[in-house]
Amino acid sequence: MKTKEQLIDDLLTLAFAEDVGDGDHTTLSTIPADEMGTQRLILKEEGILAGVEIAKKVFEKFDPSLRMTVFITDGSHVRPGDVAFEVTGPVRSLLQTERIMLNIMQRMSGIATQTARYQEKLKGLKTKVLDTRKTTPGLRMLEKEAVRIGGGMNHRIGLFDMILIKDTHVDFAGGITQAVEAAREYCRKNGKDLKIEVEVRNTDEIKEALAAGVDRIMLDNFTPARTREAVALINGQVETESSGGITLETLRDYGECGVDFISVGALTHSVKGLDMSFKAVK
Repeated sequence: MKTKEQLIDDLLTLAFAEDVGDGDHTTLSTIPADEMGTQRLILKEEGILAGVEIAKKVFEKFDPSLRMTVFITDGSHVRPGDVAFEVTGPVRSLLQTERIMLNIMQRMSGIATQTARYQEKLKGLKTKVLDTRKTTPGLRMLEKEAVRIGGGMNHRIGLFDMILIKDTHVDFAGGITQAVEAAREYCRKNGKDLKIEVEVRNTDEIKEALAAGVDRIMLDNFTPARTREAVALINGQVETESSGGITLETLRDYGECGVDFISVGALTHSVKGLDMSFKAVK
């Protein structure tokens, strides 16, 4: 299995292939090969900055001679006019990396800003906001890193690093007990040490999940009132997670029920990028 760093490198290879192709012919035809210059990343909107470390990888991968001076690091609160970093080197390289870097940083900063907004709603509570697998194909590692930068927590990265038995698994397996037992046996046979989470739909399923000894119970599409009852029933025996249609407006209501986590697909699937630009220093 590929590492996070390898997946990011693959992503950048694809990004350059689809954008630069066999060359930025506009830049190659108008800018001399020996022309040197500096560009700076200027914020145009308030939010949480994310993607600086990935931007370094973009520049290094395309042209190792590019030199980056960082003024503002990932996770910082930024305002319009702030300068995050400057990059100096061949102008041709600056122009050919500009859009890829901006696409990544705008997307990641938008996610980090959204995550911080959600987590702020839970201020003073033990509850942490979680991301989901509702990410842009190919960008998952970057988007989940942006959630972390914004103060949230990552749920499972993919299908491989946690067992999440959802209602469809339960129905096909013949029940929660059967599904959990099968999952444990699978882990034993394959040498896997994975947490087991089960999605429940009612009180009977909560009791069955507790009896099965799962690590976390997901309360899917429960109302706040039902969530409060479920948390009282579980009584700290296992971790609890609320999920399903929870918005920024209803988030606090669920957090006050005492759940450990709230998973929110909107952190990654419907985010507006943070506005910024990469301008020449004259």
